[in-house]
Amino acid sequence: MKYLRCFMLLFLGSLLANGQQVSNVELVDAFSGQTFSTASHPPSSTMVFVFTTLACPYSKLYEDRIQSLHQKYSGQNIIFALVNPHAGPEDESREQMRGLSWANNSGIPFLMDIDQVFTRQTGAKKIPEVVIISSGPTGYSITYQGAIDNNAQSVSSASVHYLDNALRDILSRKRPSPAITRAVGCNIRLKN
Repeated sequence: MKYLRCFMLLFLGSLLANGQQVSNVELVDAFSGQTFSTASHPPSSTMVFVFTTLACPYSKLYEDRIQSLHQKYSGQNIIFALVNPHAGPEDESREQMRGLSWANNSGIPFLMDIDQVFTRQTGAKKIPEVVIISSGPTGYSITYQGAIDNNAQSVSSASVHYLDNALRDILSRKRPSPAITRAVGCNIRLKN
């Protein structure tokens, strides 16, 4: 049984590492009301989607780090967007989401995944969790998925900066290593 479990983990890891295909993403931005679509961006773009919510305390711990990475990589054909898998009238409304001023002021879209189609497509489980999508010869695929770094509590105590390293690898035309890390945070509540 132990060997079967190891085999399954390696198999699933290799699927993501080799680039799980992602169809066109079309989600409404809570700030502008406009539809954000991967198809409307140049094929050479790399897109960083950070799954986050207003209520998760881990999200708040990472706000400055996300903003800093967005600033560092702006102008390098890397697009950042926040994705709220708990968006909707029962959970976090568009009006509530529009109150996330640091993202709005930074020009980072805050996308509402009301039906959780994108969340399910990527397999995101935690808040915050990052999914990097890059375009290749067969379309968009996931090139990195997981944590932003290895310490949610303290920026200064983080010794491995997974997202930053993955973006540097992508800009150097290398495959991110590791391609998958374990995100730590609040659980994403999937709707029925």
